Amino acid sequence: MINELKELCLLDGISGDEGAVREYIISQIGDKAEVTVDNLGNVIAFCKGKKTPRNKVMVSAHMDEVGMIVTYINADGTLKISPVGGIDPRVVFGKRVCVGNNNVTGVVGGVAVHNLSADERKQSVPFDKMTVDIGADSREEAQNLVRLGDSVRFVSPFCEFGKGFVKCKAIDDRAGCAIMLRLIKEGVEYDTYFTFVVQEEIGLRGSTCAAYTVAPDYAFVLESTTAADIPSASGDKRVCELGKGPVVSFMDRHTIYDKEMYDLAFDTAKMNNIPCQTKTMVAGGNDAGAIHVSRGGVRITAVSLPCRYLHSPCCVINKSDFENAYVLTKLLLDRTYNK
Repeated sequence: MINELKELCLLDGISGDEGAVREYIISQIGDKAEVTVDNLGNVIAFCKGKKTPRNKVMVSAHMDEVGMIVTYINADGTLKISPVGGIDPRVVFGKRVCVGNNNVTGVVGGVAVHNLSADERKQSVPFDKMTVDIGADSREEAQNLVRLGDSVRFVSPFCEFGKGFVKCKAIDDRAGCAIMLRLIKEGVEYDTYFTFVVQEEIGLRGSTCAAYTVAPDYAFVLESTTAADIPSASGDKRVCELGKGPVVSFMDRHTIYDKEMYDLAFDTAKMNNIPCQTKTMVAGGNDAGAIHVSRGGVRITAVSLPCRYLHSPCCVINKSDFENAYVLTKLLLDRTYNK
């Protein structure tokens, strides 16, 4: 799956501009599933199994990544930007980016440090004070390269380092997409719906539509979630930790997860000697927030990868958690089809 993850992460697809990711996914599963694309851009893949289950089951992950969008072109040819999704501005300043359909190289900058006041130096540079330098000398030159509304994506090489760690942009949630692609390619015992959804980062929009279309009884959301297992955090503030297995949450800011399914996940992990953990804070959210209240309600579980530096150019996961998330999801599916 690591090679699949690399292919997916190096594609660009901020919210609302997921086309490259969608095309790649369809190219990988076209002969393995009945594929449709809805009006919002979600990929809905129905995989016919050997048997028809009692329950309609859906597995979902989002294709989009966080990034920025061009809002204005300054007279000097630099660009003003706004965030697309929840991004800490501290991870943006000074980074290399790629802009628009022409893949124009840019660097995020702003007022030089020696021109800042003492108070300004103590604060992160806000988005409205940042500019993207694309090497243009004027607005007219810049307009030949980019336009308002163009997506601005982080440029971040994929690399493996340390003891099983992987770093890249967009691991949230291309990791979930990679797990789903593996499940589809291997084939399923029972009929299963897989939804690769858009615009999660700006309000769970794609999953709202996909869940309404599929109308599942049970759904599994495959995600990445914030780990703060660094020296400056201790106790519950670490939230979850890399290397301790996939994360199954009991609650976040959008969802109280199905308690029976929560227990089933940990029971399944224990029975199969799979490390598994939960989050020690009620925080964040994912597509489960939209899916579980769709139509008449959906019984929901989220299986997430612990990820350091989420929503940055340098998301970091552990390969063992990635593999164990796949194994746990596959086993949970087997126990859910005919509950």
